[in-house]
Amino acid sequence: MNSNNRSGFANTLPPVTKNIIIINVIVWLACIFMEKTKGIELANFLGLHYFQSDGFMLHQFITYMFMHATLNINGNIEIMHILFNMFAVYMFGRVVETVWGSKQFLVYYMVTGLGAGLMQELVWFLTLSPAYYGYAITVGASGAVFGILLAFGVMFPNAPLYLMFIPVPIKAKYMVIGYGLIELFAGVANFSGDNVAHFAHLGGMLFGLILIIYWRKKGKLYGRHTR
Repeated sequence: MNSNNRSGFANTLPPVTKNIIIINVIVWLACIFMEKTKGIELANFLGLHYFQSDGFMLHQFITYMFMHATLNINGNIEIMHILFNMFAVYMFGRVVETVWGSKQFLVYYMVTGLGAGLMQELVWFLTLSPAYYGYAITVGASGAVFGILLAFGVMFPNAPLYLMFIPVPIKAKYMVIGYGLIELFAGVANFSGDNVAHFAHLGGMLFGLILIIYWRKKGKLYGRHTR
């Protein structure tokens, strides 16, 4: 067998995209293992807490974006959270990383994730009462994922995308705008029982937009493929 003809997950993804997916899956499995066998919820240590709560630690701004929901209220494994996020990283992250290069993509991913966390902290600061400080925890890569969607929409605005159950393609630029408006509406409406950090998603998009505008002015929007 010719080793140069090998194919598969490890050989079809650029390195940062591949490692983001691997790290998220490993952390998710570790969280399930610890919770199932030891009764320890790692989200209490690694999830992002409100900065005025006793559980807040600075490293959580990084670790929270590599964690996802593990068990639901019935004790069953929750897979959809990580599945949707990692699918989006797989579909769009590899394209963005190929255009920008790994270093620039990693910077962008981390900045959008941090931006999402900062936006969530701001929302908590404006809305939380002291009695709920200790209960405010968020986890997930969604903020960075929304940043990736924004980057894809900016670089490939007319690329056709398909939504489940909608048989006609939608241009990427309209998809991004639509997602942003939906998140804004859901965040402002604050529906009962909605535990999604909508403003964190918007924070990822906002910080991504700021970084893209900066890179465009510096002629670095396309990484090593600068035009």
